[in-house]
This record gives sequence, structure tokens and C-alpha cells, in this order.
Amino acid sequence: MKQQPYVKQQINNHIATIEFFHPAHNSLPGDLLAQLAETINKAGQNDEVKVIILQSGGDRTFCAGASFSELISINDEKTGEFFFSGFANVINAMRKCPKFIIGRIQGKTVGGGVGLASAVDYCMATKFAAIKLSELNVGIGPFVVGPAVERKLGLSGFSQIAIDANSFYDAEWARSKGIYMQVFDDILALDEAVKAFAENLCTYNPEAMTEMKKVFWTGTENWDELLKERAKISGRLVLSAFTKKKLEGYK
Repeated sequence: MKQQPYVKQQINNHIATIEFFHPAHNSLPGDLLAQLAETINKAGQNDEVKVIILQSGGDRTFCAGASFSELISINDEKTGEFFFSGFANVINAMRKCPKFIIGRIQGKTVGGGVGLASAVDYCMATKFAAIKLSELNVGIGPFVVGPAVERKLGLSGFSQIAIDANSFYDAEWARSKGIYMQVFDDILALDEAVKAFAENLCTYNPEAMTEMKKVFWTGTENWDELLKERAKISGRLVLSAFTKKKLEGYK
């Protein structure tokens, strides 16, 4: 029996672990994106929570990005903009969250998933966690996640993986460029390190962490509008004849 998609949260010893899952390689349809943004927002406002861990279910792919079945069904610009705004809302929820968010990346991550990995405050991964921005390959482009990815990789690194839309870049490349802070040999070592790191953060002054987070995200105050505009671009391009033809090949 196929496992159902979910977003769930557990709070233990002031650490909120938020996990998402979808049987199609942890791809994210609109309803899961909305749940994810809402869960992050609520955890950020929960006084019991000092630190947040963002992870996905399963032991292979962290996130395959946008749901292709949902992309194929988009037939007007407004629907397209609304869908891509889902990723914008999650990134902005992480940006505005007053708690540090640790990313736990167990495997390959593609498209929107690279955006999520880039938008956490501290990211840890296994050596299997290669990244790819595949959007140009289907005729869209990584517009919504671009600001988050560029913030970590710089314009040079971002343009490199955005243009080379067919290639996976390995975890060590991602670490050397600043998306991953640490890379581990397996999931067990990753989980032990994430747990220890989160527990240590819980010993810090929560007010100091909140103020530091504001400092880290200085210069992104326009992202509510910026990512909305980017979602409009993607919503328009997903209707292009080129993209429709490409998406047909994934049915």
C-alpha cells in the first residue's frame, strides 16, 4: 500500500522537527506546500520551540521539486502563479521565522528542493545529496527559488547550475559553495550530527538567536513582492508551447 503524502511536526526538548513526504520522490504539490508554510509559521510563533529541523521522509530523495502532475494540469496564468507562489510562501516562511532552521538533506534534491535547502539557516547533508536546478530543461527557469539559491551560491554558482540544467552537482560541490555546511557519509551520521547541533543551539539565548537571524537575512525585506513577481513569470512560462510539450513527455 502506497504511503500517503503528509506534513507532520514533532516537538521534543524545545526542538520542532518538521517533516514532509510524498511518494513521488518527495515532490511538492500545492496542498503540501501550503501545509509546510503554515507549519513553519506556527513553529516560529510557538514559545516552546527554540530550534526547528526541516527534513523529508524516506531515505533517498530529499525533494524532487514541483509536482509534475500538478504542473501538467495548469491551464491559465493565475493558476500557474498560485502554484509557484507555494514555493515562495515556504521560502518566505523560513526567512521570517524567528527561530533558526536546520536543514537535514539525506539525498538528491532538485529544483524547488534546492530552494528549500538554500533557505534554511544551517544545512547538513549526506554525500548522496547532489543538487540540480532542472527548471530550464522543462522551459521554465528557477525564478522563485533563485533568490534563495543565489544568496548561498552567489550569482556565479547560481548561474552555473541554472544554465547546466541537466547535471547533478555533488554534495561536496554544494558544501564548497555554501549551501551545505557539513557533509556526512551516511544518514545515521547525519542524524546524530543534526540532533547534537540542534540540542546545542537550544542552550543559546533565544533572543540572541532571533536577533542574529534578522542580521543574516538583512537585504531580503523585499522578497514578499520579489518572489510573487517571480511566481508570475513561472506561471506564464509553464503555459508556453515549449513547456507544455516538454511536460507531456513526463506523463
